[in-house]
Amino acid sequence: MRRIVILLVVLCCPVAFAQLPKVKGVDVDGALDAAGDLGKAATLSDAEVKAMAKQMRDYEEKERERVAPASSASAKRLAKLTKPYQSYDGLALNFKVYESDEVNANASADGSVRVYTGLMDLMSDGELMFVIGHEIGHVKLGHTAKAMRSALAMSGARKGAASSGTAAGQLAASELGGVLEAFLNAQYSQSQETQSDDYGVALLKQSGGDLTGAESSLRKLADLSGGEHSMLSSHPDPKKRAERVAKLAAQK
Repeated sequence: MRRIVILLVVLCCPVAFAQLPKVKGVDVDGALDAAGDLGKAATLSDAEVKAMAKQMRDYEEKERERVAPASSASAKRLAKLTKPYQSYDGLALNFKVYESDEVNANASADGSVRVYTGLMDLMSDGELMFVIGHEIGHVKLGHTAKAMRSALAMSGARKGAASSGTAAGQLAASELGGVLEAFLNAQYSQSQETQSDDYGVALLKQSGGDLTGAESSLRKLADLSGGEHSMLSSHPDPKKRAERVAKLAAQK
């Protein structure tokens, strides 16, 4: 039975590197405050956060995930869909497919957008473009940068970099696993998800894409969850999100 991951949230798993207690989704709006001294250990520029996010992605793709080769059908499909968005809305973006049955997609502050084959198998092109637009929204609106800062704080990497005097934009190889786990633990707030849903609908309108894809993609996710909303209370129910984006898509 394939493992289902409800899209547009980040996986909940223990942060073993930092020896923290198990956390069921850290709200990225409040994680830095919760981290206390770790969150205040170093002040990182956006450029430094992006550099660290790129290192984290490189680690993930070397140690954790299998990237679909460019010759694969899934990679060709994604490349065709995202060709107009390599440079979009002031962002430098890059797109890859992860070969996994997980129904998932995510993005990071360096402009990396990753789509899992489980999601691609489930979604039509229009639905997939809404999801991709949603993920681009997380990057553009600064949500991924905030999640990365939270991950650095929760893993202790910010504190370590500050105390050791190493370059702020450079992480030790031994730190990358902990940063990745903390990043995957982060959960976007309801307001952040709503903002990114709006961005995804706007992208479809701007590109002349299938606006019905916004609603139908979220309804498919709701069906996968059996109609039950099991995430944290701050995370919006896929059915309610589907109803909302349908109304938004219908607006001129």
